[in-house]
Amino acid sequence: MKKDIHPKYFDKAKTTCACGATYDFGSTKENINVEICAACHPFYTGNEKVLDTAGRVEKFRARKAAGVTKAVKKSK
Repeated sequence: MKKDIHPKYFDKAKTTCACGATYDFGSTKENINVEICAACHPFYTGNEKVLDTAGRVEKFRARKAAGVTKAVKKSK
């Protein structure tokens, strides 16, 4: 392999989740921050967790509610 073209590899790179869980992985970055991990993911825990980014959830719920009212008016 050629020398000085590969990034530095960290055997014990610290990965921190928003829920507070920490893991050690091998990576080219020394510190990694993630929003969701296996300790807090809804698929693994069975709990619903909504990550709201810029009000997207409220916008979706408003559109969904507006669609339901239109569907009811058309069916009459």
